[in-house]
Amino acid sequence: MDTANVIPINVGHIQDVQELNKTKPTTIPERFVRDVTERPSTLDTTTTTDDIPIIDLSKLMNGNDPDDFHTEILNLTTACQEWGFFQVVNHGIDLSLLKSIEKVVKDFFMLPIEEKQKYPMKPGVVQGYGQAFVFSEDQKLDWCNMFALGVEPHFIRNPKLWPSKPADFNETLESYSREVRKLCQNLLKYIAVSVGLKGDVFEEMFGVAVQAVRMNYYPPCSRPDLVMGLSPHSDGSAITVLQQDKGSPVGLQIFKDNTWVPVQPITNALVLTNGRYRSVEHRAVVHRESDRLSIVTFYAPSYDIELEPIHDLVDENNPPKFRKYNNGEYSINYLSNKLQGKKNLDFARI
Repeated sequence: MDTANVIPINVGHIQDVQELNKTKPTTIPERFVRDVTERPSTLDTTTTTDDIPIIDLSKLMNGNDPDDFHTEILNLTTACQEWGFFQVVNHGIDLSLLKSIEKVVKDFFMLPIEEKQKYPMKPGVVQGYGQAFVFSEDQKLDWCNMFALGVEPHFIRNPKLWPSKPADFNETLESYSREVRKLCQNLLKYIAVSVGLKGDVFEEMFGVAVQAVRMNYYPPCSRPDLVMGLSPHSDGSAITVLQQDKGSPVGLQIFKDNTWVPVQPITNALVLTNGRYRSVEHRAVVHRESDRLSIVTFYAPSYDIELEPIHDLVDENNPPKFRKYNNGEYSINYLSNKLQGKKNLDFARI
């Protein structure tokens, strides 16, 4: 480890990166400094790749042109099979609502620390304000503040964590979450069609789907080459929808062909169907001068559901790669381990 840019701190003392950033530190606290092998590369994160798939949802939903529908289904198949990630355009969510949710979330993060700490993310829990997936005193911390809330079904909510400020936060989040839920349902319908299944197969399989939102704020960092905005991982949900402040620097990177590819996404889809459609490993990096905001919605099957590879997608030539398991047990396993690449898939792997 490069100790020249490290200062020792008391464990658990300086963990709020916004407050830390206000001090204009010239050195980075040790608990945030990654080992050389874990640091982001010097890749120019202002560039993106034109190869990242873009799906026009209107061509799937309107159904007016069979050729357009077929072409877009093929695009979706390629996106899920080769990338595990895609951007969605013409998704149907009102742009004014997207701006509104960005504003109230940014306003929340700009509140005094004393106000945000009224909604603490307690150890081992992923709702509230703080840092998630931290399980040991020597674990490295991400250069990120998080605010996470359970949305649906209502029993997963903790009403004490829904903030009173900004005044329109809760109403805006409710409206936004309803629209994103519709988007997830539509995406799953066409993902099912893309693998030759009936469009309603996932809706029936999922039961009352679980939906949660995590808001991430990445302050500037004087040494972005030493820290990680969000550790590499793949999500535990069926679909993850990512929105970020359009004025933000590119921070999201996905791992493809042994390379970290920088992207500026609208949404991304992460679906597991016996390894045919793979969840993408991704991470976030930070910027020296600019902050970044992202709003992430996770959409997953009911905790009561037993999951296994879909029977229509396995045969003697393509045997199951994952065992049958309870999604609630998987969720507990996922949430009780630190973010670590795709390691959490080992829970269900045969």
